Amino acid sequence: MSVEAVLERCQQVVEDPHYGEAEAWKRAVPGRRIVGCFPVYTPLEILHAGGMMPLGMFGAGNTIEIAHADARFQSFVCSIAKTTLELGMQERLKLLDAALFSSICDVARNLSSVFVRNFPDLHVVYLHYPQNMTSPAAVDYTVSEYRRLGRNFEAALGATVTDAALAESLGVYNRWRAQLRALYAFRRDFPHLLSTVELARLVRAGTLMPVEAHLPLVEEVLEALPSRTGRPRDRIRVVVESAFCEQPPLALLEVLEEAGCSIVDDDLITGWRWFLEDVPAAGDPWRSLAESYITRSTYSSVRHDGPRPRSEGLVRKVRAAKADAVIFLPAKFCEPALFDYVLYRQALEREGIPHLVVEFEEKMWTFERTRNEIETFVESMLFT
Repeated sequence: MSVEAVLERCQQVVEDPHYGEAEAWKRAVPGRRIVGCFPVYTPLEILHAGGMMPLGMFGAGNTIEIAHADARFQSFVCSIAKTTLELGMQERLKLLDAALFSSICDVARNLSSVFVRNFPDLHVVYLHYPQNMTSPAAVDYTVSEYRRLGRNFEAALGATVTDAALAESLGVYNRWRAQLRALYAFRRDFPHLLSTVELARLVRAGTLMPVEAHLPLVEEVLEALPSRTGRPRDRIRVVVESAFCEQPPLALLEVLEEAGCSIVDDDLITGWRWFLEDVPAAGDPWRSLAESYITRSTYSSVRHDGPRPRSEGLVRKVRAAKADAVIFLPAKFCEPALFDYVLYRQALEREGIPHLVVEFEEKMWTFERTRNEIETFVESMLFT
């Protein structure tokens, strides 16, 4: 299958308002379960080991009109919370057997309670991550939370997570994430051969289908990419930051690229690419997963730094990608992203790295003002 054919299939998966790929997987074998996962990070391996399919709940973008969710939230809440709830209110999440939330922000915490109140037939689970990453007890605490999650799913859904099954799932997801890292490395080195819009569509599809079905698609793309042809353009190399939860519209990413930016790294769908290296397969798989969360994961605005300040992590990312600038894409009303911008800005200014801030909402549909901002920023760097 060609790169274009794979990307077209992924586009169909991403744009399907009825989650047809996941629905087909569930119908194929009686008793299969699907668990909706609200960003940022979910221990996917635990769900997979219990025979369940993780389904990314990233809101609905422009595919839905808000008719009910506004009555359950304040006006100053991010779009992803509203459109995710609206999907449930319009019964478009009926395929879910459970929904999993975690301690990433106040909105996510409250959204889990709103789900409990409004969808009594849906099993809702809340996962508490450690707040003190430097504590000697952080790994043990995370192990206990992961095991509690496994027991919870066994009691509520009959999904048993054995050590052997979890170890096998670690191997599956290690292979999948290794391929994603290879994709990102290719885009970093050859952004004119793989656009960020294409990459985002391919990775987003992986949150909406079984990993066993997505992995071959990624492998096909990786195999075919070197044969693609294209001429490098006169653009600036940028890192996109702060889009770790609510995802920017693909049309906005297109505007960035059309306005003269080669995006060479980003934090889009970062929770599904959470680990910087493989999770060790030897030993206790629960502990391996917990240790990886503490020590082998990327920096993020939704967790405490511990000994690794995330502002330094951003500077390292910029240097590794040989980027010229950073474009911050925080979702409107996203407090973690907006608070962290102050720290990021100070670090970038110390290092002499230019940056620009562009807020967005899921339901944005016009980008002319943004295009002018980006073009002015690009021209200021190319012609001064």
